[in-house]
Amino acid sequence: MGLTHALVSACLVAAVVAAPHSSLLAEQSAAVDEQAPLLGTWRVNLAKSRYMPGPAPESETRTFARDREGVVGTVQRRLQDGRSETIQYRADYAREYPVSGTEAYDAVIFKRIDMYTAEAVLSHAGRIYGTALRVVARDGKTMTITFRREQSSGATVHNVVHYDKVTP
Repeated sequence: MGLTHALVSACLVAAVVAAPHSSLLAEQSAAVDEQAPLLGTWRVNLAKSRYMPGPAPESETRTFARDREGVVGTVQRRLQDGRSETIQYRADYAREYPVSGTEAYDAVIFKRIDMYTAEAVLSHAGRIYGTALRVVARDGKTMTITFRREQSSGATVHNVVHYDKVTP
């Protein structure tokens, strides 16, 4: 009877010690699953995209990769004038994160709508620069980002950009 009691006690202690960690693992697993459709490399499809007033970039590739803290987004863009930029940011939800690689905006915050859709607010020095709606198709093969920005001149920038997922 003493050995059985000792084994039951040991199992209960192990369960109590592991319980908080299993909750953390469940949260991390849920975060992994909600970002799964976004992960990978996406190449702009200029034929399907619309840049108003323009111009469109010469090329653009977006990569979303997981690290220990969440998801990192990298945009590699070649502009029509020959310049290139590499923009990096954290693509996690519900918190403002810094953006590097562009002078246009220095922070972004994402709001998750559902597993395939997120809204973003881009800002510079605390002022809203523009907003974006990102939608990954249910089949995971395409993504659309709709960007809006009111310029100081009163003109509106309205880009609808289509991306195709690059298969490894």
